[in-house]
Amino acid sequence: MNTEQFYPLFLQSENVVIDSRKIGKNDIFFAFSGENFNAATLAEDAVHKGALAVIVEQQDYENKDKNIFYVPSTLEFLQNLAIYHRNNLQIPVIGLTGSNGKTTTKEIIHAVLSEKFNVQYTRGNLNNHIGVPLTILSIKPHHEMAVIEMGANHQKEIEFLCSISQPNLGYITNFGKAHLEGFGGFEGVIKGKSELYEYLKNNNQTILVNESDPVQVDKTMDYPTKITFGKAESDYQFELFSEEHFVGLKYNDKKALSKLTGEYNFTNLCAAASLGLHFGIGFDKISHAIEDYTPTNMRSQIVEKGDKTLVLDTYNANPSSMTASLHNFVTFKGSKTIIIGDMLELGDESKNEHLTILNLALNLGFDQIITVGKNFMAVNHSTHCFESTSELAEYLKTNKISSENILLKGSRGIALEKAIDFI
Repeated sequence: MNTEQFYPLFLQSENVVIDSRKIGKNDIFFAFSGENFNAATLAEDAVHKGALAVIVEQQDYENKDKNIFYVPSTLEFLQNLAIYHRNNLQIPVIGLTGSNGKTTTKEIIHAVLSEKFNVQYTRGNLNNHIGVPLTILSIKPHHEMAVIEMGANHQKEIEFLCSISQPNLGYITNFGKAHLEGFGGFEGVIKGKSELYEYLKNNNQTILVNESDPVQVDKTMDYPTKITFGKAESDYQFELFSEEHFVGLKYNDKKALSKLTGEYNFTNLCAAASLGLHFGIGFDKISHAIEDYTPTNMRSQIVEKGDKTLVLDTYNANPSSMTASLHNFVTFKGSKTIIIGDMLELGDESKNEHLTILNLALNLGFDQIITVGKNFMAVNHSTHCFESTSELAEYLKTNKISSENILLKGSRGIALEKAIDFI
């Protein structure tokens, strides 16, 4: 079985799934096996659930009469099928990566472009070597555009994801101190993320550039096919404004106020607005999309809980995003407590980066500082510290936080949101 032979059957399917619990009628089930689990044993059951076809990598389970097909690698077949499908698409595909803010930016771009187009986009955090193919394969004939988020923690990963998604237009949100261990330091981050630029340049595609970011300017210098914002001479100019905790932008004396907190989200809004204007969407509709978008993914999300305001930013953390969050939170009116969790995948830089963040927090003068995780525990000798979120939760059961404003910021592995019920 090869992709060309299988493609007509794929076109008849509803969805492509890798979770046997989510199989529906006319879905294609890719039986991904783990070290201790043979997913091919679920093939017959998948057919009984209504699956149109099943892809397995154990030849003993093949049954072509029931559309159960053997391939040497389910992963490679998924990726090759996505490439084949992408080659048959005639719609613009926007590729997105960056150290911070890429998921929020993707969500806002989708909201803005959906004011005019039927847009498919990366759901949740499906931005890796499995998620990107799944997103490409979810693009149907009625879709007019796609927004594909690409994540990476090592060199050549963005290059590979570009070979699958083949973006016509790309944007890098920023270059920050994220996944330093895998990329080999900050310069490695710049090199790895810039693989998106290299793909776009090599294929004469369009680059969206924030001209207030010197790295973006340097990496796209002299490249003619680009859309720009951020400077007075850019294609699109926006002004920052804020009301209470929320950030917004002005365009030609018109305003759009988001439900996002933090000035660091201003460039995310600018990117989405620039793409909207580029694709012929009026600013009134762009404003509607920005104002209507409500973050629900624990990224720059504000939650009112009784008499307290919680800022939830618990999906990801690195030194760059942590610094921005702390500087933003200190501007809140009223008493402030921060609960900050470990920043993961920093390698040899971990101790210094955690100490730097702790010292910043102390210098900013928050009413209370609580740290969670072994990395912060190793450097925190002056404030409340806990090894895990469960330990923090036990503490909060008998020690209520009195501050009016509470920030929760940490890496996904720390799961600080589990403490919310005890605040």
